[in-house]
Amino acid sequence: MFRKILYPTDFSDCAVKAREYVKKLKEAGTEEVVIVYVIDVREMAAMASGVPGFGEMPVTYDYEVQKMVRANIEKELEELKTEIETAGLKVSVKTPEGNPHKEILKIAEDEDVSLIVLGSHGKSNLKGMLLGSVSEKVIRGSKRPVLVIKRD
Repeated sequence: MFRKILYPTDFSDCAVKAREYVKKLKEAGTEEVVIVYVIDVREMAAMASGVPGFGEMPVTYDYEVQKMVRANIEKELEELKTEIETAGLKVSVKTPEGNPHKEILKIAEDEDVSLIVLGSHGKSNLKGMLLGSVSEKVIRGSKRPVLVIKRD
């Protein structure tokens, strides 16, 4: 039924919880997982402009910083890929740059996935929110079923 799954991650606790569901779906016939981490261009722009809340980033954006961020993300994704492959699933990884919900929806269509599995809160978790903004936009915009794993 859900042969090919799209698993967007931001490495948050909720995304880790969703990962466990992805692995369990093998028992329900899942064969393949597409992992996606969207490098949010809005965050990069905020870091480049020295917006408060983004650490001690330099005001002048340096492409070396972007390379370093991407290298760290790709390292974590490689470890995640190995973990899911060990569970017996075929895995591919994508790291587009852009607006997260738009990129997730585009990849869901391009890859013709049968299900999207994602956490309900990620990096932008705010008190009182029922769903994370990315999760909500994916749910509203998806033509495919979406399994949302909520925070405890």
